[in-house]
Amino acid sequence: MKIAVLRAPRAFDIIDEPVPDIEPDEVLVHVAACGVCTSELDVWDGSAGADGFPRYPGHEVSGIVEKVGEEVTSPKEGDPVSVWTTGKGFAEYVAVKAEYCLPVGSVPLDLALGEPLACAVNAVELADVALGDDVVIIGAGFMGNMVQKLVALRGPRHLIVADTRSDVLTRAEQFGATRVVNVRSESLPHVVRELTDGRGADVSFEVTGVQAPLSMLGDVTRMSGKLVIVGYHQGGMREIPLAHWNYQAFRIVNAHFRDEATIMRGMRTGMRLLTSGRLRLDGLVTHRFPLQDINQAFQTAHEKPEGFVKSTVRMNGAGAL
Repeated sequence: MKIAVLRAPRAFDIIDEPVPDIEPDEVLVHVAACGVCTSELDVWDGSAGADGFPRYPGHEVSGIVEKVGEEVTSPKEGDPVSVWTTGKGFAEYVAVKAEYCLPVGSVPLDLALGEPLACAVNAVELADVALGDDVVIIGAGFMGNMVQKLVALRGPRHLIVADTRSDVLTRAEQFGATRVVNVRSESLPHVVRELTDGRGADVSFEVTGVQAPLSMLGDVTRMSGKLVIVGYHQGGMREIPLAHWNYQAFRIVNAHFRDEATIMRGMRTGMRLLTSGRLRLDGLVTHRFPLQDINQAFQTAHEKPEGFVKSTVRMNGAGAL
């Protein structure tokens, strides 16, 4: 089978490896698509360090079950599934435990992004947004869009989305934001105070992974409100105005998860919403690349051209996407 290996920063090769064998409790999945995750970009561009190569990234997988182990009762051969795996996802086949495969129903396979959806589900559930809350989301990229869609299901009063890019703010409006703010031309704290009668947001999400929005969280949130850190902060230290955060008695929510049971619970919840039609990810995969162009897929995710939301790498022969 073909698989992508990152030999060095910005240097993927496509090599041949044997199709993996499966254990009795595993399934072999013929990969249809694998998403490019922001958390992999620092490895790809070398900013995470020069050690540990070669690497086999790829953990946002969907595909068709090709073969099942002798102990597996579900899924069945031929079933379309969303898969949680910790690597080697940019390949024609992956072998995973059957319990890590969830049905996708009629959802197109390259929109069956169960793993990143699990991250967004778990973040919103941990934040515990309540009916009628005023909510700020800083960051309107792929993860910010999913957080916005999930927060909307909880019935907020104001759903304010901020970013620096006009194209992504237009998309946030289309997804139902009650107010969008381009922080290059407007003061987000001023807008939030105006909309909330000077009180501030009940819950504020940072979904960028960079310093400036993290610093701004406390300026848009009411006393004893929640600051939710969803962005994946790579590349060095971050600073927070801790004296101000202490005084304001903020509840700080670190919305990152490494526990397997938590990840799978979020994935099951997300896929139930997706397969039932309660949640749609249409329009969130904007750039699709064949396996041989995986370097371009990562370059595009790194540069984020206008209109970009998400890159995926597509394999051949794994059913309709």
